[in-house]
Amino acid sequence: MQRELLSSGWAAYANFAALPPEHADYEQARFVLLPVPYDRSTSYRPGARGGPRAIIEASHYLELYDEELQTEPYRAGIHTLPALEPLASGPEAMSARVEAVVGRLLAAGKLPILLGGEHSITIGAVRALTGQGEKLSVLQLDAHADLREEYEGTPFSHACVGRRIAERARLVQLGIRSLSAIEADYLHHAPITTVYAQEWLTDEQSALRALAELDDPVYITIDLDVFDPAIMPATGTPEPGGLDWQKVLRLLRRVCRNHLVLGADLVELAPLPGQIAPDFLVAKLVYKLIGYLSELSRGGAR
Repeated sequence: MQRELLSSGWAAYANFAALPPEHADYEQARFVLLPVPYDRSTSYRPGARGGPRAIIEASHYLELYDEELQTEPYRAGIHTLPALEPLASGPEAMSARVEAVVGRLLAAGKLPILLGGEHSITIGAVRALTGQGEKLSVLQLDAHADLREEYEGTPFSHACVGRRIAERARLVQLGIRSLSAIEADYLHHAPITTVYAQEWLTDEQSALRALAELDDPVYITIDLDVFDPAIMPATGTPEPGGLDWQKVLRLLRRVCRNHLVLGADLVELAPLPGQIAPDFLVAKLVYKLIGYLSELSRGGAR
């Protein structure tokens, strides 16, 4: 596995949170982080390829005790794989590469968490989870509906990820505040549950009610532009009117408590020179999600 994933520039890169070997061993770890520094289909500001490195670097400054859970989530084991080397041939081929690697992680009994990179990498992860016809629900936290049939010549663009997910899984979208007229029309007849950001901001119960549409098992995809640009400016396509930290955490906690979650990704961090707060936010979000999955998930803690 390590040799197949190795990207030479990342060979000696440190573990998430700088964990010592006894808490980062692949065989013993419940959670496996897969960095995917890919942003070939990005359509506005590029830079998401730098996201995984920035997340891992920021994670070295996390406190490993979680005051909310009153535990140390890292004790469940968190292994950090070398970065998945990008393919220049386009997002379809990259999705296939992600699908293959995530499939091997699932077969090994691991819970994969992908660090993007652009949102198109989610397509491969969802395909790995549904490859044998298994039912799956996907929770998408995002500013954008991403429901285009194709964009800039490919149906595997970051702008099409919701559409590709909906072809294979039950899709629940939360935080949406940007979509085209064609996407809005598609939502009128598609079996997709969408809660717009304005609804969530004025009535938090609207988002919680939408979670009732999820059936186990669940995959969580978090496009970081779901957050308001005031706290998350480091994305390729920031949208005003987004969510705050505590609202997102409350929702993730509920999902992990009530559902069997098989994997997740956090995508679209495009680091900004001189601004470390967004990188640290994502690193902490990864660790909070691991804590919720370890302590609260119906999958149970090891």
